[in-house]
Amino acid sequence: MKSPLTLDPNSHLFQGARYIPSPNADDRPEESDLQLIVIHGISLPPGRFGGKGVEQLFTNSLNPDEDDYYKQIQSLKVSSHLFINRAGELFQFVPLNKRAWHAGVSQFEGRTACNDFSIGIELEGTDETPYTASQYETLKQVIQAMTETYPSLSLDRIRGHSDIAPGRKTDPGPYFMWEFIESLKSG
Repeated sequence: MKSPLTLDPNSHLFQGARYIPSPNADDRPEESDLQLIVIHGISLPPGRFGGKGVEQLFTNSLNPDEDDYYKQIQSLKVSSHLFINRAGELFQFVPLNKRAWHAGVSQFEGRTACNDFSIGIELEGTDETPYTASQYETLKQVIQAMTETYPSLSLDRIRGHSDIAPGRKTDPGPYFMWEFIESLKSG
């Protein structure tokens, strides 16, 4: 069994995660304004798991010759705070007190620009594929550590990318088990 993940409140990094700094991040307008957790789904190339595509996307190092899809997205400057692969391994690209560029044009409870006040978590997957038990176990540890470290975060303020960018985004998709989030509330 993997050792529990812990969150260092000084560095805002998860101990036990593989930290790969992304250049696609900057300071939040208010560092302590953490109000929302956004769940995403991603696979690169689309529908394929286990490669380095997500890491390369978040570090601006996609090779357009590796896949035709990469030619379409190679100029994107995006990131997420966290990425959980199919095996449940945690990768961190941006310290949680910094702004990752994951939400794009978005809105939550009347506020726009969700990147300013949210933490983005990418799960390796697609809208057509159930996520793994290992991913949910890691996600549970991550959410518990974040809500303990940052009192402004709440289990009631966890949304999918599709919720904050409706009509533009569909992830994490219909196979994400929202009842898992509800189970965290009951302990």
